[in-house]
This record gives sequence, structure tokens and C-alpha cells, in this order.
Amino acid sequence: MDHNQIVERALIHIEDHLQQPLTVESVANAFNMSKYYFHRLFSAMVGCSLNQYILSRRLNASLALIQIQNSSLTDIAYHLGFGTQASFTRAFKRQYGVAPSTLKTGMAAISPVPIPTVVNRPVKNINGDIVTDFTLTDFKETRISGIAFEVDLAHDDYKEKIRAHSEMLLSQIDETIHGPCYVIYSNCQPDSPRFKVLFGIPSSIEIDKPYYFTVDVPRIFCARFNYSGDLLDIGDVLKSDYARFLKISRQETAETDIELIQAFDDVHQLDSTYHIYAPIKKLPTDSDV
Repeated sequence: MDHNQIVERALIHIEDHLQQPLTVESVANAFNMSKYYFHRLFSAMVGCSLNQYILSRRLNASLALIQIQNSSLTDIAYHLGFGTQASFTRAFKRQYGVAPSTLKTGMAAISPVPIPTVVNRPVKNINGDIVTDFTLTDFKETRISGIAFEVDLAHDDYKEKIRAHSEMLLSQIDETIHGPCYVIYSNCQPDSPRFKVLFGIPSSIEIDKPYYFTVDVPRIFCARFNYSGDLLDIGDVLKSDYARFLKISRQETAETDIELIQAFDDVHQLDSTYHIYAPIKKLPTDSDV
């Protein structure tokens, strides 16, 4: 059983035992693993500690119980392992920003969320901890032709916008053209949710339409990560992975306009495994590539 399967099964095990005492040791024992290794693996794969995750899932389970008319908040608190109603209410307000009583009276509505998907990616042990597998490497200077546009990550339609523009470029490309393609994310301004995006290929294409450009991406020193799945669906996981990587590997982000580069092996296979290049500072100890 690989690490992805272990964590996937652990999430199901936790969901099935929310009403019972759960600890790192009890969950690790269910999979015949050292509690120390399991805790590091779980934190790396899920992005939070096991105790934080269990608390969030118990609060998630409480949402359905609150809707049952004859169930009191005290009963729900004891049912899900909270010591008192007061501790349950405090935790609920921290997670959802409202008291559980507002759901009870119908003044607010919050929908439960399913068990999160475990993103498929390799991991490695570094400095005694587990992080998403990475390689320090250069993204070579590359001329890329494609379609440029902007997205606002604060609006829910940004996923559809990126996919729509990707399809616009693909509709202009000869099907005989194969090879890599890149999605380049650049920050428009500091602390802004608006990003410039370029979806393109390293080929000479001339499309006489608005927003089609050819740009030269400079050589950038990066940490390269490998993922399977849609970047738009793993954004929070990538953010957690990258922060954990920076902390454990003692690397620093580079000062560059480019935030991320997503690289696919084939422009016609955008649902395949891909690489994420995250610019970082090149330290004296990093060997030249």
C-alpha cells in the first residue's frame, strides 16, 4: 500500500469513527504504522495535523445533526466527543464564524463538505520530516506563444475562464503539433487576487487575434514538484506543500513577476501528470544545473 492509499484509507477510518476517541496512536495502529511517521505523513499529505483534521470533520458532522429538531446542542457535543457544549460552541464559531444556535434557529445555513480528495504526488524525507518530492532545477529560457488573459481568484468563475482560454488556443493549433505546453501565472500587483495568465507552447505560431502573444520567459531557478490532477482543484494543497517545502528545506522565494509555471508534456493531454515550477532564490549551496 503506497502513502496515498494509506492516507485515503485513514480519512475514511476517521470518518467512520468520529463518535469514538481518536488519537494519532490509535489511527496509526489501525494501519500498523509508527505514530511518529504516520503523523508526519498525514500532515504532509493533508496540510494540517491529525488533531486539527479530526476537529474539522467532527464540526462538519455536526452540521447535519443540528438540523434534527429534537437534538440539543449538548447532546451533539457529547455525541461527537466534545467535553461540554461550551467547548463545542467555541470550536464551531472558530471554524464557521457563527454560533451553532444560528443554524438551529434557521438564521444561517452551512452545508457539510465531503471527505477531501488526497492529491496524488510523491513525497520525500528531508531534515527528518516529510515534504512533497521536489527537485531544484532551472527552468530554461524559453520563447512561448499563446493566449494571455487575467483572472481574479476572488471570483468563482476563474476556473471556467482559464479552461475557456485554454480551449481557445487549442482550437487555433494544428493537431499535428505535439510537445509541451505551459501555463504561466504572474502576479499583477502585490497582495492582489488578480493574476496574469499565459497559456502557450514553445512553438512559432502567429495568430492575428487580440490577446495572442509571444513572450520570452527568462531562465529561472525553481523548485519543481510533480502532481496528477487539475491545478485549479489542488490550489490549497499546492499552497500548503510549498509553504512546508520552504520551511523544511530552508529555501526562500525569488523576487520575480512569475509566481508559478505549470508544465505539461503534451499540449493535447492536459489531464496528465504535470510539473509545477516555483521560483526560489539560488543559495550558494545550490549546485548549478
